[in-house]
Amino acid sequence: MRIAAVGDLHVGHDAAGSLAEGFARIGEQADLLVLAGDLTTHGDAGQAQILVRELRDVPVPVVSVLGNHDHHAGEPDAVRRVLEKGGITVLDRESTVVEIGGCRVGVAGAKGFGGGFIGASVTEFGEAEMKAFARTTIDIAADLERLLGSLEADVRIALLHYAPIRDTLAGEPPEIFPFLGSYLLAEAIDRAGADLVVHGHAHRGAEQGSTPAGVPVRNVAKAVLRSAYAVYVVEPKVGALREVREI
Repeated sequence: MRIAAVGDLHVGHDAAGSLAEGFARIGEQADLLVLAGDLTTHGDAGQAQILVRELRDVPVPVVSVLGNHDHHAGEPDAVRRVLEKGGITVLDRESTVVEIGGCRVGVAGAKGFGGGFIGASVTEFGEAEMKAFARTTIDIAADLERLLGSLEADVRIALLHYAPIRDTLAGEPPEIFPFLGSYLLAEAIDRAGADLVVHGHAHRGAEQGSTPAGVPVRNVAKAVLRSAYAVYVVEPKVGALREVREI
């Protein structure tokens, strides 16, 4: 199964005509396109409409989550409506199964949130504001685990915006790691199981990493990929393990 992925497109009102060419050959290269959030610059429905027009000729199913930029204007529901009207499946702590050539590909999608990583993470202690910050990620991680665990699919993908591991943040200032992701997301993924994890958000991070249990994680922020998208092939191996390789 060939999964094309990219995030952090940050489409603005001046982006018309700037993306379509990059997706012109995706039908030859991939079976599914996943978008890892920050699709717009400020969460404006008009910006989402521009993205829809740029992707209208993409011949494969498109599944996305929203990112922090898509929430900035306080109208994520409006952004979602525009994307869905344009044929893009948007997941917000939800899952979907796509049938492709007799293979069932399950995608569990959530924006994720921050909190940091082992040894330097936020805890649910202190002021109400800090408790709320920590609780947001705790609840999202719990939903992600539930969604992955309930997917009946041949291939399971966790689609996030925020990072679940440190490794794909390498290159970002360590001081902002708590605002780029949380280890709780990786723990949820490892308990439930997945074949591939895709996220964005970390523009100066690294592309490749894995969860503590060995699930492949890919940071697909466009600034990291330096291309319109990356393609990952997920295929069975002996013992029902799965291999992810790039093409």
